[in-house]
Amino acid sequence: MEDKDIGAASVDGVISSLGNAKISVMDRGFLYGDSIYEVIRTFDGTPLFFDEHWNRFKNSAKLVNLKLSFSKQELLVEIRKIFDEVKLPKGIDFYIRYIVTRGQGPIDLFPHSNLNQSLIVIVKKMRSWEEVFYRRGIKLAVPQIKRNSINTLDPNIKGGNYLNNILGLMSSRELGADDCLMLNEGGHITESSSSNIFFVIKNNLVTPSKSSGNLNGLTKCAVQEICKNKGIENSEIYIDLNMIDQANECFITSSTRGIMPVASIILSNGKVIKFPDGGGKYTRKLISYYEDYLNNYVASNKDFLLYKKL
Repeated sequence: MEDKDIGAASVDGVISSLGNAKISVMDRGFLYGDSIYEVIRTFDGTPLFFDEHWNRFKNSAKLVNLKLSFSKQELLVEIRKIFDEVKLPKGIDFYIRYIVTRGQGPIDLFPHSNLNQSLIVIVKKMRSWEEVFYRRGIKLAVPQIKRNSINTLDPNIKGGNYLNNILGLMSSRELGADDCLMLNEGGHITESSSSNIFFVIKNNLVTPSKSSGNLNGLTKCAVQEICKNKGIENSEIYIDLNMIDQANECFITSSTRGIMPVASIILSNGKVIKFPDGGGKYTRKLISYYEDYLNNYVASNKDFLLYKKL
């Protein structure tokens, strides 16, 4: 079995292969991006930060005026059903994406009150990032496209419309980078296409403030908790491009990437800011601390193990 075939999906409780999973063309998630979602990765058979993802998911639902029709425990049961029925192999890590759409209805922007939500759960083998991204670092570029204003679309809505991020990523690839570093209309750094970002500036670990317009990333929160426990000072501040000229380290964080060093940032004027291969002192130390943090999480959250029999 090829890696791309290792996985399955559940659409409203019907489990099938990834290629055979289907939703209606009249679903509002398909028509309008009227949906919310979360992505979890597993580590040693345990979905990381399950409670935290659920709380963020509930917040997304609240922000889009969607009353969820199922509980956290019911979601966990649905995920376990996939692992149990498909008999997904042990010993590898999985990507889990759960999505709720507002449901099927007429082609009308206004959502009718009698719609039935759809729950889709996708499970597939975790993507293996290129080894060079950790050994050397990922290359970012600042595209002309700006991040959506927080007054237009709250970045804490983890929703199904990613066109802003997609266009930023496409533009940055054209500049020779692997991912984008998006600015808001005020010229402040927000985040990459799907990751939070940290800098070490004058020996201070900093990340863009939430009011700059970025998702409250759970790996970012884990890094901040590690810093607190290890006595590493860190702060959330407004960061502009002039400030990163003084940075000597940079890394991005996300559920699927963990902590990934940044090798360089291509600015809009063509200037390239470079950082140490594989990350500097702070980055390497935090990568090690984060691995310990995950091991401790798994040891303390055995109730979430996905290979239990129902």
